[in-house]
Amino acid sequence: MELGRLEYLQALVTEFQVTDSTEAKEQVLANLANFAYDPSNYEYLRQLQVLDLFLDMLTEDNETLVEFAMGGLCNLCLDKTNKEYILEASGVEPIINCLSSSNEETVVSAVTTLMFLTTPRSRVQTTALPVVECMLRFSLSANTRLSNLACIFLQDYCSPPQVEEARNLSKHTAVGIPLPKD
Repeated sequence: MELGRLEYLQALVTEFQVTDSTEAKEQVLANLANFAYDPSNYEYLRQLQVLDLFLDMLTEDNETLVEFAMGGLCNLCLDKTNKEYILEASGVEPIINCLSSSNEETVVSAVTTLMFLTTPRSRVQTTALPVVECMLRFSLSANTRLSNLACIFLQDYCSPPQVEEARNLSKHTAVGIPLPKD
């Protein structure tokens, strides 16, 4: 049974690599992200370098691929080995970049992933001032999922001085001011 699982996951990775169909790539990446939810698949996914595949997809122009890759990383990063791999592979920066996505699922997964990736060592990156500023904006969102996640992030992962510094900086920027219409 276990050998069959590895072979199946390998077939998915191979299909992703060889297909020219965007729709097929999206479907395969969605399947891999779903398999990333099951801890019994972690070792196989590491062996098949799926973490690298997910990280690589975060910079794609196709929002659907980014969404599924971000979801896959979110599913994988609770595992200590996967977390360390993502941190060592400089994965925090592309995850932070996903906070500016127009896709709600991508943003929610990015916030959650940053929470899961926060360690005493990675905290400098995961709670950098631009991230805290972003979470302050998200905390005011009409989207309750996003607002609640951002509030948890600010409360549980950021220090009060970090939040205050971000608040003070936000007061002096043009964020939220609408651009003039033509």
